[in-house]
Amino acid sequence: MKKKANRLDAIKMIISSKEVGSQEELLQELNREGFELTQATLSRDLKQLKVAKAASMNGKYVYVLPNNIMYKRSTDQSAGEMLRNNGFISLQFSGNIAVIRTRPGYASSMAYDIDNNEFSEILGTIAGDDTIMLVLREGVATSKVRQLLSLIIPNIE
Repeated sequence: MKKKANRLDAIKMIISSKEVGSQEELLQELNREGFELTQATLSRDLKQLKVAKAASMNGKYVYVLPNNIMYKRSTDQSAGEMLRNNGFISLQFSGNIAVIRTRPGYASSMAYDIDNNEFSEILGTIAGDDTIMLVLREGVATSKVRQLLSLIIPNIE
């Protein structure tokens, strides 16, 4: 069972990327993404996200998100693919320091995820807008750190 935060992100992605006019349609999309939930749970999620219905360009009423959480519409990717696009660019090592480069705006949330996993091999992170510095425990193999980071950053090389 996937977590609520992931489910809420998926709902936002689906609503932003497709014209969804009913909870039934949204439930079907969420099922395709691997989420199993009831209509009642979906209704509570929509209320929490402050989702509303509005007329689309073709006159059909569809779900819309408040402006502050709107994602850019993109019909080329599924919600799962959009969630996996985490902004990772590169990873380099120097001694017991690793540097991760990200797209602008991604470093802070990625560092947060790394810190919250509490890997004993990673002592801590410092994040800017597009760069994360990781301080590694002495003697830890870079391959081990790369393996741990792949749990958080699926597209790490």
